[in-house]
Amino acid sequence: MFSFNTMQPRQMLTQVLNFGLILSTAFMLWKGLSVATDSPSPIVVVLSGSMEPAFQRGDILLLWNRGMETQIGEVVVYNVKGKDIPIVHRVVRRFGGGDKVLKLLTKGDNNPSDDTSLYAQGQAYLDRSKDVIGSVVGYIPFVGYVTILLSEYPWLKTVMLGLMGLMVVIQRE
Repeated sequence: MFSFNTMQPRQMLTQVLNFGLILSTAFMLWKGLSVATDSPSPIVVVLSGSMEPAFQRGDILLLWNRGMETQIGEVVVYNVKGKDIPIVHRVVRRFGGGDKVLKLLTKGDNNPSDDTSLYAQGQAYLDRSKDVIGSVVGYIPFVGYVTILLSEYPWLKTVMLGLMGLMVVIQRE
Protein backbone atom coordinates (compact mmCIF):
# COMPACT_ATOMS: atom_id res chain seq x y z
CA MET A 1 0.00 0.00 0.00
CA PHE A 2 1.23 3.47 -0.85
CA SER A 3 1.72 6.09 1.83
CA PHE A 4 2.96 9.66 1.61
CA ASN A 5 4.97 9.00 4.80
CA THR A 6 7.17 6.43 3.01
CA MET A 7 8.03 8.88 0.23
CA GLN A 8 11.33 10.68 0.59
CA PRO A 9 11.25 14.51 0.30
CA ARG A 10 13.38 14.31 -2.84
CA GLN A 11 10.93 11.89 -4.46
CA MET A 12 8.01 14.12 -3.55
CA LEU A 13 9.76 17.18 -5.00
CA THR A 14 10.56 15.25 -8.18
CA GLN A 15 6.90 14.29 -8.63
CA VAL A 16 5.71 17.86 -8.03
CA LEU A 17 8.28 19.18 -10.54
CA ASN A 18 7.19 16.56 -13.11
CA PHE A 19 3.60 17.70 -12.71
CA GLY A 20 4.68 21.33 -13.18
CA LEU A 21 6.67 20.33 -16.26
CA ILE A 22 3.63 18.65 -17.80
CA LEU A 23 1.46 21.73 -17.20
CA SER A 24 4.06 24.17 -18.54
CA THR A 25 4.65 22.02 -21.64
CA ALA A 26 0.91 21.98 -22.40
CA PHE A 27 0.79 25.77 -21.97
CA MET A 28 3.79 26.29 -24.26
CA LEU A 29 2.28 24.04 -26.95
CA TRP A 30 -0.98 26.02 -26.79
CA LYS A 31 0.84 29.35 -27.07
CA GLY A 32 3.02 28.00 -29.90
CA LEU A 33 -0.09 26.91 -31.82
CA SER A 34 -1.63 30.34 -31.20
CA VAL A 35 1.39 32.07 -32.72
CA ALA A 36 1.64 29.66 -35.67
CA THR A 37 -2.06 29.95 -36.58
CA ASP A 38 -2.40 33.65 -35.67
CA SER A 39 -5.46 32.75 -33.64
CA PRO A 40 -6.06 33.31 -29.91
CA SER A 41 -7.84 29.96 -29.84
CA PRO A 42 -6.39 27.58 -32.47
CA ILE A 43 -8.52 24.62 -31.35
CA VAL A 44 -12.23 24.81 -30.46
CA VAL A 45 -14.94 22.30 -29.63
CA VAL A 46 -18.36 22.31 -31.34
CA LEU A 47 -20.87 22.86 -28.52
CA SER A 48 -24.19 22.73 -30.38
CA GLY A 49 -25.86 21.00 -33.31
CA SER A 50 -26.20 24.16 -35.42
CA MET A 51 -23.60 22.96 -37.96
CA GLU A 52 -24.93 19.42 -38.44
CA PRO A 53 -24.39 17.44 -40.62
CA ALA A 54 -20.99 19.07 -41.36
CA PHE A 55 -19.84 19.06 -37.72
CA GLN A 56 -21.36 17.20 -34.79
CA ARG A 57 -21.49 18.26 -31.17
CA GLY A 58 -18.14 17.34 -29.60
CA ASP A 59 -16.01 17.61 -32.76
CA ILE A 60 -12.67 19.38 -32.32
CA LEU A 61 -12.00 22.03 -34.96
CA LEU A 62 -8.53 23.16 -36.03
CA LEU A 63 -8.38 26.85 -36.96
CA TRP A 64 -6.16 28.98 -39.19
CA ASN A 65 -6.30 32.77 -39.17
CA ARG A 66 -3.52 33.80 -41.56
CA GLY A 67 -5.66 34.29 -44.71
CA MET A 68 -7.95 37.27 -44.31
CA GLU A 69 -9.82 36.84 -47.65
CA THR A 70 -12.58 34.59 -46.35
CA GLN A 71 -14.81 33.15 -49.09
CA ILE A 72 -18.51 32.28 -49.20
CA GLY A 73 -19.00 28.70 -48.00
CA GLU A 74 -16.01 28.80 -45.66
CA VAL A 75 -16.66 27.79 -42.04
CA VAL A 76 -15.43 30.39 -39.54
CA VAL A 77 -15.33 30.66 -35.77
CA TYR A 78 -16.19 34.06 -34.33
CA ASN A 79 -16.75 35.82 -31.02
CA VAL A 80 -19.66 38.12 -30.35
CA LYS A 81 -19.04 41.18 -28.19
CA GLY A 82 -20.35 40.51 -24.69
CA LYS A 83 -20.37 36.70 -25.04
CA ASP A 84 -17.45 34.45 -24.20
CA ILE A 85 -18.41 31.34 -26.20
CA PRO A 86 -17.15 31.18 -29.80
CA ILE A 87 -19.68 30.37 -32.54
CA VAL A 88 -18.95 28.05 -35.48
CA HIS A 89 -20.92 28.90 -38.63
CA ARG A 90 -20.60 29.11 -42.40
CA VAL A 91 -20.14 32.34 -44.38
CA VAL A 92 -23.19 32.95 -46.60
CA ARG A 93 -22.40 36.53 -47.74
CA ARG A 94 -19.39 38.80 -47.90
CA PHE A 95 -19.11 42.51 -48.46
CA GLY A 96 -16.00 44.56 -49.14
CA GLY A 97 -12.54 43.07 -49.19
CA GLY A 98 -9.36 44.31 -50.83
CA ASP A 99 -8.89 47.89 -49.60
CA LYS A 100 -12.25 47.94 -47.82
CA VAL A 101 -13.09 46.23 -44.55
CA LEU A 102 -14.27 42.67 -45.21
CA LYS A 103 -17.70 42.12 -43.65
CA LEU A 104 -19.27 38.67 -43.36
CA LEU A 105 -22.76 37.29 -42.80
CA THR A 106 -22.86 33.78 -41.32
CA LYS A 107 -25.41 31.04 -40.77
CA GLY A 108 -25.43 27.63 -39.12
CA ASP A 109 -26.06 24.80 -41.62
CA ASN A 110 -28.82 23.44 -39.39
CA ASN A 111 -30.39 26.86 -38.62
CA PRO A 112 -33.36 28.28 -40.55
CA SER A 113 -32.03 31.86 -40.70
CA ASP A 114 -28.77 33.82 -40.69
CA ASP A 115 -26.90 34.91 -37.55
CA THR A 116 -27.92 38.57 -37.36
CA SER A 117 -29.90 37.78 -34.19
CA LEU A 118 -26.72 36.34 -32.60
CA TYR A 119 -24.51 39.35 -33.34
CA ALA A 120 -24.03 42.18 -30.86
CA GLN A 121 -26.83 44.73 -30.66
CA GLY A 122 -26.70 47.07 -33.66
CA GLN A 123 -24.28 44.80 -35.55
CA ALA A 124 -25.47 43.56 -38.95
CA TYR A 125 -22.25 41.84 -40.10
CA LEU A 126 -19.01 40.44 -38.72
CA ASP A 127 -15.81 42.41 -39.24
CA ARG A 128 -13.33 39.78 -40.49
CA SER A 129 -10.32 41.36 -38.79
CA LYS A 130 -11.98 41.99 -35.40
CA ASP A 131 -14.66 39.34 -34.82
CA VAL A 132 -13.38 36.19 -36.53
CA ILE A 133 -11.02 33.91 -34.55
CA GLY A 134 -10.17 31.74 -37.54
CA SER A 135 -11.31 29.55 -40.41
CA VAL A 136 -11.76 25.81 -39.97
CA VAL A 137 -9.02 23.82 -41.75
CA GLY A 138 -9.60 20.41 -40.17
CA TYR A 139 -11.50 18.53 -37.51
CA ILE A 140 -11.32 15.48 -35.25
CA PRO A 141 -14.74 13.86 -34.70
CA PHE A 142 -16.19 13.55 -31.16
CA VAL A 143 -12.86 13.87 -29.27
CA GLY A 144 -13.99 17.15 -27.74
CA TYR A 145 -17.00 15.58 -26.08
CA VAL A 146 -14.89 15.26 -22.91
CA THR A 147 -14.82 19.08 -22.77
CA ILE A 148 -18.60 19.22 -23.02
CA LEU A 149 -19.00 16.68 -20.21
CA LEU A 150 -16.56 18.63 -18.01
CA SER A 151 -18.49 21.87 -18.53
CA GLU A 152 -21.92 20.28 -18.02
CA TYR A 153 -20.82 18.35 -14.90
CA PRO A 154 -18.37 20.57 -12.94
CA TRP A 155 -17.79 17.94 -10.25
CA LEU A 156 -16.28 15.71 -12.95
CA LYS A 157 -13.55 18.32 -13.49
CA THR A 158 -12.56 18.15 -9.83
CA VAL A 159 -12.50 14.36 -9.84
CA MET A 160 -10.41 14.24 -13.03
CA LEU A 161 -7.86 16.80 -11.79
CA GLY A 162 -7.63 15.00 -8.46
CA LEU A 163 -6.99 11.66 -10.15
CA MET A 164 -4.34 13.17 -12.45
CA GLY A 165 -2.57 14.81 -9.52
CA LEU A 166 -2.71 11.60 -7.50
CA MET A 167 -1.27 9.57 -10.41
CA VAL A 168 1.64 11.98 -10.76
CA VAL A 169 2.40 11.88 -7.04
CA ILE A 170 2.21 8.09 -6.59
CA GLN A 171 4.02 7.21 -9.80
CA ARG A 172 7.56 6.12 -9.05
CA GLU A 173 10.44 6.21 -11.46
